[in-house]
Amino acid sequence: MVMEELANCLDINVSWLFSGLGNAIIPKQAKQFHKPKSILPEHYLKEVRPPTYKGKPLKIEFSMTVVDINSINVEDMDFRMDMFLRQQWTDTRLQIPEEIFEYGDEYVTLPTHIFNNLWQPDLYFLNSKVVEIATLTHKFSSVTLYRNKTVRYSARMHAIVACQMEFQYYPMDIQICPLSIESFSYDNSKMGLKWSDTGVVVSPELKLLQYHIAKPLVLEESDIYTNEKNGNFSRLVVNFRFERQIGHHLIQTFAPSTLVVVVSWFSFWLSLDAVPGRVTLLVTCLLTLVTMFTGLRSDIPPVAYVKAIDLWMAGCMIFVFSALSEFVIVKVLEERYKVYKQKELSEANIATQWCTTLAKSGKSTYTHEPNTWLPLCWKTKNGVEKVLWCEIDRMSRSIFPVLFLIFLVVYWPLLITGKSSPILIV
Repeated sequence: MVMEELANCLDINVSWLFSGLGNAIIPKQAKQFHKPKSILPEHYLKEVRPPTYKGKPLKIEFSMTVVDINSINVEDMDFRMDMFLRQQWTDTRLQIPEEIFEYGDEYVTLPTHIFNNLWQPDLYFLNSKVVEIATLTHKFSSVTLYRNKTVRYSARMHAIVACQMEFQYYPMDIQICPLSIESFSYDNSKMGLKWSDTGVVVSPELKLLQYHIAKPLVLEESDIYTNEKNGNFSRLVVNFRFERQIGHHLIQTFAPSTLVVVVSWFSFWLSLDAVPGRVTLLVTCLLTLVTMFTGLRSDIPPVAYVKAIDLWMAGCMIFVFSALSEFVIVKVLEERYKVYKQKELSEANIATQWCTTLAKSGKSTYTHEPNTWLPLCWKTKNGVEKVLWCEIDRMSRSIFPVLFLIFLVVYWPLLITGKSSPILIV
């Protein structure tokens, strides 16, 4: 009594004074005023799923904001992403005192360690390799409690997600990478997953070097039977559509290889006497394409099927090799033509009579090398001599560009129309 009177005189709170007395007797009113108020009931079990009306599945709302996708690795077939995750559910067992809310607020943000004492949905990413909460001085996560006993958990997370990629249309390929979310323990009779109203949002500031993320994202909600867990489980899926930008390859691959093919056509204007020049030009073009092709193969993993870039490089190499083959053919024909001319001079009298007889008949004169089915030279009605190897060189100047143009007209429409309908790999 003496101590209470002294405290009243000094205007000191009695309960504060007795709080330091350990096991001393404290007035009942002071005990009630300072009793800590917990949101958890006395018999709360965080291992047990919150009860629902008539045993219906507990609804978990899920949403995601993609902050960054910093790597799409074609070698390991995965991509890395940073995101904000939010999952929300209602736990009717919670006891929420009004005192924890500020005036006019409908929710309160609780310390992160409170979440360890609450029931938590055991959601996981089916096709993830690594998932971790981002940290600096502490984990970037928070728990928000609403007046209607709704709990919302938010976290900044980093994940490495596996994606089965297809490269048939490389370098204009489209990779569709699904990210699947599912409960590990609770089947669809105990827990149901649904996308919230916001769903999945991609940061407008997100930009990738070689890819473009197609929007809007395709969101799915389904019940899937899982053999590993022997039951039907509620599953959420978001499909990321990565469209490769072709600008890089236009500059680094298609434009240079096209120029190499065009340069190879310059050999048709060079004289056959310039053998070192024509051979050097064509062989250099061929080796340049081989070097470019070897560099491209290092950008993607080796696959067992033919890619679009393989067809392009093969087509370019065929055109250059054909130009080289054309030079060999005309060079052989030229040598035969020279041999034939020498024989023609030695048999001048016989050849003159034969040509005169055909000229009187008004028909074109054809000169054949003995024992050959292909004429090396002939004369037109105007008496102009045409040499086979010269005509091949002259015609090649037009035939090769036309054939290459046909190749372009066929290749690009097939590539553009084919890549618009990629196969979805789940």
